[in-house]
Amino acid sequence: MTDALNGYEDALSANDAVAATTLVTRLLANGADPVAVLTDVVATAQRTVGSRWQRGEWTVAEEHAATAIAVAATTAVAGHVRQVPVTRGRVLVACAEREWHALPAMIIACALRANGWDSTLLGAATTPLRLSQHLQDLGPDAIAVSCSVLASLPTTRRFMEAGTGAGVPVVVGGPAFGYDDVRATALGATAWAPDAHGAVAVLAGLPAVVPPATPLPADAVAEQSALDLDHRRLVAMLRDRWSPTREVGVDSRVLEVAGDALHQALHAVAAALLTADPRPVAETSAWIAELLRTRGADATAITELGTLMTSALRDYPLAGRLVAEHFTGDWPDL
Repeated sequence: MTDALNGYEDALSANDAVAATTLVTRLLANGADPVAVLTDVVATAQRTVGSRWQRGEWTVAEEHAATAIAVAATTAVAGHVRQVPVTRGRVLVACAEREWHALPAMIIACALRANGWDSTLLGAATTPLRLSQHLQDLGPDAIAVSCSVLASLPTTRRFMEAGTGAGVPVVVGGPAFGYDDVRATALGATAWAPDAHGAVAVLAGLPAVVPPATPLPADAVAEQSALDLDHRRLVAMLRDRWSPTREVGVDSRVLEVAGDALHQALHAVAAALLTADPRPVAETSAWIAELLRTRGADATAITELGTLMTSALRDYPLAGRLVAEHFTGDWPDL
């Protein structure tokens, strides 16, 4: 798929949706595996788009334009795989509540349909109530949940409870779950899949009925819930004290990412609390440091943020400890 990927990325750079969808359609007509087209072309290129934004090479507008093209290309694949006969059960595919990145879920739904599953895509930011309604109406054999951002990770717990409470296995995946099944298992998922190929394999081996998800640790749940309610106040406090969002004359490129960085840092702490996995905190601090470095911020900004967060979270002992121990403050090498 190397040549196809190069051609597709050229189409993204030129903001040429017609060229991108034509390339995908031609691949499928020539017998290419639909799942390979989705994972090795569309998804791989989308990760490159995200990296270009992170390095400051692409604007948010350019990233959004590329995502729109990816959605169009995935829609073309979806039209192609509808010709595949349904030979397996029914799967509900949803984005976690507060998760507005619908493309990964589209790709999973497509990949499952290509392998004979009757997949129903519920779309972005699916609420637990909507999921429960579809559980009752459709009686699926499994639920697949996509979660790309840490802010949505705590809400996936409600999906585990709704699904497994009805005996239906729940498969999860996406960048918010990391590169193994630790967070998925902690939240009560039946299984974790690293990508579309993995989702196809995992779905084939799921049990028919599963027990309800076990309760989460009460102290972690209580502190995460309190943090969620206090989120806006904490962000406002940090914004008033952190130099990239407080000082006059800060580079506009730094300002563009600094405000969102505060939200993401707190979301990482909440995710770490519920999953007993501290890696979101360390990973997010490294991500923020990279954003700041590529936009010319002062090297002390990330260390300053860690110090401010530790102080701001003094009423949250579990969260404060996570920041103190895992918000590294390391500045990437030039």
